Amino acid sequence: MRSHYPLAIIGAGPAGMAAAVEAAAYGATCVVFDEQPAPGGQIYRGIETPAAVDRAVFGPDYWRGGELASALRDCSADYVPEATVWQVSAIREIGVTVGGAASLITADQVIVATGALERPFPVPGWTLPSVMTAGGAQVLLKSAALAADGAVFAGTGPLLYLIVWQYLQAGVSVKAVLDTTPGANYLRAARYLPAALRAPGYLGKGIQLLRGIKKAGVPLVRGVTDLRLLGEDAVSAVEYRRGGGWRRIETDQVFLHQGVVPNVNLSYSIGCRHAWNEAQLCWQAVTDSWGRSTVEGIAIAGDGAGINGAVAAEHQGRIAALAALCRLGTIDVQERERRAAPLRTALAAERRIRPFLETLYRPLKRFRVPGDDDTVVCRCEEVKVAEIRNAVAVGCVGPNQLKSFSRCGMGPCQGRLCGLTVSELIADLTDLPVSEVGYYRLRSPIKPLLLEELAELQVPAAAE
Repeated sequence: MRSHYPLAIIGAGPAGMAAAVEAAAYGATCVVFDEQPAPGGQIYRGIETPAAVDRAVFGPDYWRGGELASALRDCSADYVPEATVWQVSAIREIGVTVGGAASLITADQVIVATGALERPFPVPGWTLPSVMTAGGAQVLLKSAALAADGAVFAGTGPLLYLIVWQYLQAGVSVKAVLDTTPGANYLRAARYLPAALRAPGYLGKGIQLLRGIKKAGVPLVRGVTDLRLLGEDAVSAVEYRRGGGWRRIETDQVFLHQGVVPNVNLSYSIGCRHAWNEAQLCWQAVTDSWGRSTVEGIAIAGDGAGINGAVAAEHQGRIAALAALCRLGTIDVQERERRAAPLRTALAAERRIRPFLETLYRPLKRFRVPGDDDTVVCRCEEVKVAEIRNAVAVGCVGPNQLKSFSRCGMGPCQGRLCGLTVSELIADLTDLPVSEVGYYRLRSPIKPLLLEELAELQVPAAAE
């Protein structure tokens, strides 16, 4: 690992891997910092050493990542796994810890490809042991072939159905799927169906997943409008409402999911401008068509600039790399435009499905903005709805003031699990747009950093 790189890429999911391969193809010297032990990101996790022997378990889309991972390994980019990036400054100083040693690395251009995380699902009981996200269930399956037999899956979105299908393909039983997709969303999404039908095969894949779940005999309960998880030391049951009264399912494992949102902690800490995306109900970095953020030399590629899916992220990574190479003088504008043209065409095709999906799987407000005062919002500091409601009543008007009132958002996750809920909850309580309420002010380090590591920080000579 060098002390300076012309191009540094943060993250080795589809966007990061594609960016590195594209840059290396033009002879650029670049580095990829990956927090995981092997490339793939969340979507292609474990792609080099899949836990499942049967390739059919994860489906054909998963194996696309194998080509990218192999290309990354074969190219000239420096790939640094198990690297915790805890800082990227506006002048492109990268604070990274590898093997217990912290260093400052500088770069002329930086591509942030930190991907997405799952949307918070703050319902009563969501902090009980044995309640996880559906993405967590998928991580266990991909990385260690572990699964919870007889679990209940609850929520909405294509990823929920995919993971249930993967469980079934792996021979794991599923007790029930509680679908919280609002019925009215189907009619609203219909206007986007013609464009969705022109997207590359997504609707057909979704229908196939649902047919597979139905064929396996898994109860699929649609139209769930309320949800609560019960238990003392761990979850023991899930209760749901569909129509009138409440119904109960005994279970010792629940997986929740209601979509994914950009992982914005790093881009926020750099100082990149962000905007509220009302269609996707999330904050995202503001970028131009080349992925360039509002901070010079910093680009955002993939789901950090809006959720578009793995294949789209791959195209965005390549486009961002071309733009960085042009700024570095490695290629000229004509070459950048020539190479980017087919990528933009492919990206536009991938995006055709998004308005349909965003409308159909838009989560109910009650699952995003909890109304029960005893529901925990900030898991790290155990801050409940009632405390936030009281803080707003005495004058708190935003997430950053809320930290002073309640320590909400000041735990180890730095708002990853509560930030969206806090923004929407305060907006609801103050009758203000979420865009005016804002988000947490984030500062480095964005990941845990030992004082010992900081004290022994290796600083390049030019930065001393």
